[in-house]
Amino acid sequence: MNTKRNLYQNFEHPFAQYIRIIGKGKNGARSLTYNEAYDAFSMILKNEVLDVQLGAFLMLLRVKEESVDELTGFVQATKDQLNFQTLNVDLDWSSYAGKRKHFPWFILAALTLAKNGYNIVMHGASGHTINRIYTEQVLTFLGFPICQNENDVRQQLQEKNFAYLPLSAISSILDELISLRNIMGLRSPIHTLARLINPFNAKATLQAIFHPAYRSSHQHAAFKLGYQNSAVIKGEGGEFERNPDAKTLICGIKNGELYEHELAKLTDNRSPTEDQLDLNIFKAVWEGQQQHEYGEIAVIETIGIALYTMNVCATYHDAMQKARVLWTTRFSQ
Repeated sequence: MNTKRNLYQNFEHPFAQYIRIIGKGKNGARSLTYNEAYDAFSMILKNEVLDVQLGAFLMLLRVKEESVDELTGFVQATKDQLNFQTLNVDLDWSSYAGKRKHFPWFILAALTLAKNGYNIVMHGASGHTINRIYTEQVLTFLGFPICQNENDVRQQLQEKNFAYLPLSAISSILDELISLRNIMGLRSPIHTLARLINPFNAKATLQAIFHPAYRSSHQHAAFKLGYQNSAVIKGEGGEFERNPDAKTLICGIKNGELYEHELAKLTDNRSPTEDQLDLNIFKAVWEGQQQHEYGEIAVIETIGIALYTMNVCATYHDAMQKARVLWTTRFSQ
């Protein structure tokens, strides 16, 4: 590290300009333009940035919160460098938060849709926040393989209409950056941009946020990226899962047009959290051997939002009715 630093004693590192733009004090700082964000993140992905610069850059962004142009530039730089092939994917489903209080019912929503012929790619990361259960370990418990490359994704879509790709297989650099969560003590913009990657250019995308302020930035970044059908919600625990105990505001894109729609609260009282997330219980609900009132409402409602986002249904009312049918008839598929 010191050797690298010494190289820049007599001239400025090319990445320094981007740190200066966002860190030049309360009156002098500003957000990056789209082009600046694109160039800055391209350098990060090419490993052309010193560790000390990277830490400063990510934390400065975290303090000020990334703008829509910054987020869009970061995501587009990522998409261009990854250069995945477009596949026949109906729904891109990001899963980066993990669950702590409730089972990951959104996984059963995705698997139910896959059973009914909708091609779904889910991507996420594991272990970056302690005391949470992550999608990868749940899918492994249920017997679903974890893809490691495009060919695996293509094969799983053909066999099961569902594929899960960890962030480590999408980008080792992004995976390393998101794991800084436990070192920095804070989330970074990586948690935000990873949800928007849509590596295989699916026809529709789902993103969940934990902090409501990010809902609009996700929606508008997706719009600027040219996504035609998308939905962003404050999901339970930060995952794309409808919480029946609260109103759910959907910030979406429908056929290229921005919209907002609020779903009403469905329960009178806050549902009890799980004493422990015993995946045997979760699996029993999936296999129809056990019932779970809160969980099955969450599954059906989440399926409904997905159906509407994919343009399968013209209204949310129709989508929820169809969702209930898909869930109750999942064994006949």
